[in-house]
Amino acid sequence: MKICVVGAGAIGGFLATRLAHAGHDVACVARGAHLAAIKANGIALIDCADTKLVARVTASDDITSLGQFELVILALKAHQLPALAGALPALFDDDTLVVSMQNGIPWWYFQGLAGAFQDRPVESVDPGGALAAAIEPRRIIGSIAYPACVIDAPGVIRQIEGNRFPLGEITGEVTPRLRALAEVFRLAGFKTPVLSDLRAEIWLKLWGNVSFNPISALTRATLVEICEDPATRALARSIMLEAQEVALALGVAMKVDVERRIDGAQKIGAHKTSMLQDVEAGRPLEIDALIKSVIEIGQLTSTPTPLIEQIYALTALLSKSASR
Repeated sequence: MKICVVGAGAIGGFLATRLAHAGHDVACVARGAHLAAIKANGIALIDCADTKLVARVTASDDITSLGQFELVILALKAHQLPALAGALPALFDDDTLVVSMQNGIPWWYFQGLAGAFQDRPVESVDPGGALAAAIEPRRIIGSIAYPACVIDAPGVIRQIEGNRFPLGEITGEVTPRLRALAEVFRLAGFKTPVLSDLRAEIWLKLWGNVSFNPISALTRATLVEICEDPATRALARSIMLEAQEVALALGVAMKVDVERRIDGAQKIGAHKTSMLQDVEAGRPLEIDALIKSVIEIGQLTSTPTPLIEQIYALTALLSKSASR
């Protein structure tokens, strides 16, 4: 299969290496020192058993130079996507599938979803609807990235924990193309369940992102430290319960209770969230998809989100200062 991974960072690089080792023709979009290292030495993955895999892949920072693909995996953070919206169609032929792997509420959340908000844009993650205009809903297969990975060095990805990437059609159907794509992922070594209720899984992951990510960024604490400290554990729980009310207003029930979700994060151990990694690297924070989108949907559904609004204000200011 001819596959393009847009954003060959920690998660994208993990995917690219394993898919290339499974025999697929993989191209990556990357930049800077990471791109230079991939071009010179290939992309390397050090897995949980300390086994090193190296894959030679095509790599470029120019999306329009790569040609067309059967599958495009969007592995960038949500706030990085709108700027690329105009270039992405250069990767598509008539049948290209697009897998979105962004944390938080995706730009397509309301596309094809029956109800009062059907086809409504999510302005906090797709200002002006650039992504919705560039990527037809018929192409989209949603996914949630559960693994914890980091970039050890330019061109080198380290897997910390997990290999699960659920997939689902945004219509909720279980289609032949969805089953076939899940098999591609499984043969590359991933756990890839096929979901008929993808949005419920999105909220389950977001439940942790909206709480643990900003707390970790503000305190510089790892997941286990947040969960073991009584005060920050209680804060995370309160944020999660507020987000749960927003999900319920959309008709989405959480699959587990809040304490079990927190315990699951605690078991990951001394892992720095992606938002904390971004703070330490001086990068802009992924706050709109993870936090502001919940506030936006709370406003749409008349669901109060006072605590989430406060945590958003703090992390938005942190993002500005971290970027400086």
